[in-house]
Amino acid sequence: MFWRVLVANRGEIAVRVMRACRELAIEPIAIYSDADEGALHTSLAARAVRVGGAAPAESYLSIDAVLAAARDTKADAVHPGYGFLSENAAFAAACAGAGIVFIGPSPKAMTLVGSKINARSLAEGAGVPVIPGETPGDQGDAALLAAAGRIGFPVLMKPSAGGGGIGMKVVAAAGDLPGAAAQARREAQAAFGDPTLYLERLVQSPRHVEFQIVADHHGNVVHVFERECSLQRRHQKVVEESPSVALTPALRARMGESAVRVAKAAGYTGAGTVEFLVEGSGDDARFYFLEVNARLQVEHPITEVVAGVDLVHAQLRVAAGEPLPWTQEQLAQRGHAIEVRLYAEDPGRGYLPQAGRLALYREPSMPGVRIDAGVTEGSDVTVHYDPLLAKLIAWGETRDVARRRALAALNAFPILGVRTNHSLLRRVLEHPRFARGDLDTDFLEREHDALTEQLAPDAPAVSIARAVARGVGRLPEPLDPSGPATLDPWDRVAPFMAEPAVTALGSGRYRVDVGSERHLAYGVRHGQAVWVFVDGWVVVVDSGRDSGTSAAIEDDAALSAPMPARVLAIMVEPGQRVAKGDVLVTLEAMKMELPVRAPRDGTVAAVSCQTGRMVNAGDHLVELE
Repeated sequence: MFWRVLVANRGEIAVRVMRACRELAIEPIAIYSDADEGALHTSLAARAVRVGGAAPAESYLSIDAVLAAARDTKADAVHPGYGFLSENAAFAAACAGAGIVFIGPSPKAMTLVGSKINARSLAEGAGVPVIPGETPGDQGDAALLAAAGRIGFPVLMKPSAGGGGIGMKVVAAAGDLPGAAAQARREAQAAFGDPTLYLERLVQSPRHVEFQIVADHHGNVVHVFERECSLQRRHQKVVEESPSVALTPALRARMGESAVRVAKAAGYTGAGTVEFLVEGSGDDARFYFLEVNARLQVEHPITEVVAGVDLVHAQLRVAAGEPLPWTQEQLAQRGHAIEVRLYAEDPGRGYLPQAGRLALYREPSMPGVRIDAGVTEGSDVTVHYDPLLAKLIAWGETRDVARRRALAALNAFPILGVRTNHSLLRRVLEHPRFARGDLDTDFLEREHDALTEQLAPDAPAVSIARAVARGVGRLPEPLDPSGPATLDPWDRVAPFMAEPAVTALGSGRYRVDVGSERHLAYGVRHGQAVWVFVDGWVVVVDSGRDSGTSAAIEDDAALSAPMPARVLAIMVEPGQRVAKGDVLVTLEAMKMELPVRAPRDGTVAAVSCQTGRMVNAGDHLVELE
């Protein structure tokens, strides 16, 4: 086994790998950028090494910087986590050239499966059904249009070299293709260093089901069953579960065997995922090979809790030359698990990423619940990286027990200071379609209006939040945890409601008694507002205005940056006429492009930003006459 492993990543996956290393008596080494100095993953490592600036290209994506850190710390191996360099064959080859073990597949296998074109050919050769599609050798718009015409609209356009939904675009008609291709190329080049695009037929409303595979260097390959990943926004997963309610034992066996055949054909070693689209359900359902993710997946914990295995331990043991710790016959599914991803984003405004400081962050602790997180109270959520804060995994003997347990855990998981998708996740878990397992990849888009209409807190929660906010204003800062301090009750909310009595319990916790009802609330000053978490709701009380969703970001005259971001492109100039909905400026933050659109018809009076420059939240970008 290795003596020292450098974890070439950040956030929750770096924390997850480091804890596994400690369990196997391996010394974990962290790397960090300027934006991550003092981050949670650095505090869990035996040693932390700075590798560059905040931008990923200057730090986590710099092969030279990461390898230098590995050499300087005398690391035996490098674990890439997911994202960044995890699927970069050149990085895997560079590790081998430096005499450092890359904990993942070989550069050859990674090249075979890392390209969607090569992986598709590999799957076809292994007798696995694939979706009609092609990658033109000529990547110009005309050639892409011709290919789309042969496949038939609508088509799905995606970067050949990447995953995670980055750069993926649905193109409904020929006129939409040039603009979608330009944006996809930019995002693919920025994320993967390769702008090559692949086109395939868009399978309407399928399920997204992936199989976990693990292979060793002794010829053993197993699958560790499936994960249902159909609930996605911007082609990125939000809620996952295992097992999938759509798979019968016979279908599960066929898909698992197909996943193993693909892995064997690639000469794959380590942990990875073979992804499929599924049409229909039951024994007669059709499935199509989608792609191979040559790394550990974000959602790997639900496989671990259902199958009773540790996939990171397996990765480390396989990379060290040991055989797989289990055979296919020894693996079985037990119960059901659901994972929800808590993102710093605003679902009510198109899942706009959010940045800021976590003024209060308290993880729930209850049976059957696991939290994988890369943040703590006081952590800064920056614009440079993915906005994932934490993953909540709930296990139960049945799917409904797991669903209810996930809901209970969310209701006891206060995160204040940055807007999150917390309320949306609760609404999804409560949705009748989700409760009965009626899922497909269009679920969040189709149900978006119904879900977001329910994101505003109910009246009792707002009343309690106001009472807590007044109490927070009267308390000394920081709170004295030595004893409770009962506050004066707030004014009567309504004739039928009793006066809320607020008692400070210390460390941001409050007991609120409303008549015979008792509530536990969390409150914290943050900027000019008081943020309150009560009954699963987040309420922001600011100068008498309560907000459960984001306030508007533009007034009638000026458009402002919704968050700190880099100005990617400016599409207008002073004197130009624009129509409502026209894209005026494109920003870039948290691995995605953010178009800023005209709120109404008008004439551009001034442009207050520059291409390539950073802007802060609230900075004016364009003024309209």
